[in-house]
Order: sequence, then structure tokens, then C-alpha cells
Amino acid sequence: MTAWEMVAVAAAGLAAGGINAVVGSGTLVTFPVLLAVGLPPVTATITNSLGLVPGNLTGAIGYRRELQGQRRLLLQLLPASVLGALTGAFLLLHLPASAFEAIVPALVGLAVVLVAVQPLLQRRLAARRARAGTVEEEQGIGPGRLAGLFAGAYATGTYGGYFAASQGVLQIGIFGLLLREPLHRLNAIKNVLTLAVNAVAALAYVVVAAERIDWRAAALVAAGALVGGYVGSTFGRRLPAALLRTAIVVLGLIAIWVLLRR
Repeated sequence: MTAWEMVAVAAAGLAAGGINAVVGSGTLVTFPVLLAVGLPPVTATITNSLGLVPGNLTGAIGYRRELQGQRRLLLQLLPASVLGALTGAFLLLHLPASAFEAIVPALVGLAVVLVAVQPLLQRRLAARRARAGTVEEEQGIGPGRLAGLFAGAYATGTYGGYFAASQGVLQIGIFGLLLREPLHRLNAIKNVLTLAVNAVAALAYVVVAAERIDWRAAALVAAGALVGGYVGSTFGRRLPAALLRTAIVVLGLIAIWVLLRR
């Protein structure tokens, strides 16, 4: 890489770290840049997953206040995310990219719809529970919802381990329907689970496919993402929920457009 290409990769990491902390889909910034500097698609995907981990970490730390009271739920969902990450990493290393990427635009589109209609659906579900006389503890999650959350964590973990773009949009879309939590607290959950998925997938790549990693590019992405994740989480926590929801929907639509053009 030339000096300017190195700057471009680091700048992409900075932008992706901030975007991932606030919304998700930072891979849509780094992945095209890594391709542009000459990395093959699989190498770019693996390198990107490794490089974004520091940004996921600072993003999760930035939302630590919103994580209060959610420790039990995270401990229940982390195993599903880890298993999903391992599944996704296996698929990336053993299946043609076209086999999975064919359904990616549809998945992102579904996530955008879920995020957009989440407030309406939550109000209707709450009204239905009230009419049925259902009483739940404030922090209680029934077995049905917990199973849905576990399945959602596994599915998004698989997606993130294979191709991380818009993983966060999918997570917020699914979890938003199943949890009665404000958007910023959902975002905090998303940041922790995304950190777990990317870290586990990256570790799997290092163990079984280290020769496919461009270590210099990974280091540049990591340096940028480390700063971007902190800045993004600090700024993102101050955004109104409506504005954050709009950003998620817009970025999701952009993701669909980019993926369909590939």
C-alpha cells in the first residue's frame, strides 16, 4: 500500500468505528476501501473483522451506563452470539461468497422495516398484553421471548461472522421487537454482542486462516476504529431516539443499495 492508501484505510477504520458504535454497518465503509487498495474479497472480510474489534470494545465501553441492569440478559445471549460467530466464520472459509450474500439485502431490508415500525409494534403488543391481563415483572422475560432473543442472537452472530455489514441494524431490529427497552439501551446490548461476534470470528480467522489476513491493513483499521468507537459512542448517547432510529433506517437503505450493486 502507498502512504495515501494507508491513510485511507485508517480513515475508513475511524469512520467505521464511530458508525458501528452509534448504528452499525461500519463495514460498508471499510470493506469497499480494503477492496480498493487491492485486497481480495475474503481477505478484506477477514482483515476487516479483525481490525474492527478495538472499535467494538470502545463503543461498548462508551455505552456502559446503558448496560446497567442488563447483565443477566447479556450472559444469556452471549453464548448464542459466540456460536453464531463460529458458524459464520466456518461458512466464510468453506462456502462461496455468493451462496450467503444472495440473501443479505433481504435480511438488511427486513431489519430496516423492523427498526422503523418498532415503536408501533411495541405499543400494540403492550396493549394486547394489557387486554389479556398479562402481568410481568419489570425485568422478567418469558421463555418464549427468551427463545426468540437467543435465536436472534445466533442468527445475527452467524451473519456477523460471515459478513458483518449491518449486523447492528439486524440486532436492533430483532431485539427491539422482543424487549421493552429504549433505543439507546438496545444499542448498548448491540455493541456488546457485536464485540463478542467480531472478536470470536477474528480469533477463528487467526487460528485457521492467518495467511489470509493482511496484518498491516488490520492494524490501520484497528487504530482508526479504536478512536472512532469512543467518539461515536460518546456522541451517539446524546442523540434523540427518533434521530438515531432515522439514522439506522437511512444507513440500512444505503446498505441495501450498496449490496445490490456489488
